[in-house]
Amino acid sequence: MKKNTPSRTAQYMALFRAIESSRSKQKRLFYDPFALIFLDRKLKIVVKISSIPIIANITSKIIERQAPGAFSSGVARTKYIDDLLQKTIKNAIKQIIILGAGFDTRSLRLDFLKNIPIIEIDHPDTAQFKIEKIKDSIGQLPLNVKYYQTDFNQESLIDLAIKNKLDFNIPTTFIWEGVTNYLKQEAIDKTFEFVKKFSNNSYIIFTYIDKLVLDDPRSFQSTEKYHSILEENEEKWTFGFNPEKLPDYLNKFDLTIIEDISAIEYRERYMSERKNLLKGYEFYRVAIAELNK
Repeated sequence: MKKNTPSRTAQYMALFRAIESSRSKQKRLFYDPFALIFLDRKLKIVVKISSIPIIANITSKIIERQAPGAFSSGVARTKYIDDLLQKTIKNAIKQIIILGAGFDTRSLRLDFLKNIPIIEIDHPDTAQFKIEKIKDSIGQLPLNVKYYQTDFNQESLIDLAIKNKLDFNIPTTFIWEGVTNYLKQEAIDKTFEFVKKFSNNSYIIFTYIDKLVLDDPRSFQSTEKYHSILEENEEKWTFGFNPEKLPDYLNKFDLTIIEDISAIEYRERYMSERKNLLKGYEFYRVAIAELNK
């Protein structure tokens, strides 16, 4: 990420959510009226013209050429994580912690979270930008949300928790979306160790990339395009999991996998009718695990 600027990839995700939200009520997977506030002028124009059906098809083709599968993967995983989160709330979760929150707007757009305490933790550059945009848009920050700032590669979540007096006894769902692939192994381990300190029957919903995309990029299509985009934004994928080894790894932190699926599967689950958008980004995955000590 470029120094002193918010994450560009976070802005692209907001763009994808905004474009999806411009679809008709009958066709869109979700509605995110807040995604627009994080976009620069050029990206806002992209969203505006995407509301015109004929132009929307052209826009989607251009995005697909630039980063095949990124849009459909991002949109489908947003809906999938929304649904997973709601299921955990029904299982008596009392608190949400969003790690590396980026421009996540779940605290603003999901009605079932209105009365749930939410903690967002992110890099200071992105967090400050987000706070300012929310204040400018709705006049104040949500009363049920607290915003904490840290660098996952440099600072301890445990120290952050102690400083802010987090209660580890509250059943909690963690969302860790779009983050692990930018971290180091040590930061990954420490984050799961942090999650382990919370009460039984807590959950973590997280995304990751298949390690094979780092070890042998030719195993997946268009990988060179993704790396080129990341390089332009001074970002780089640094970490991935082997899906087959993930359950054993998580067991070290008393976490049990409930579900772990790839972009192929969650796109098919939510976007099967959009046949032209179901390819690319197959290395991207979403997993949910439950804490049982």
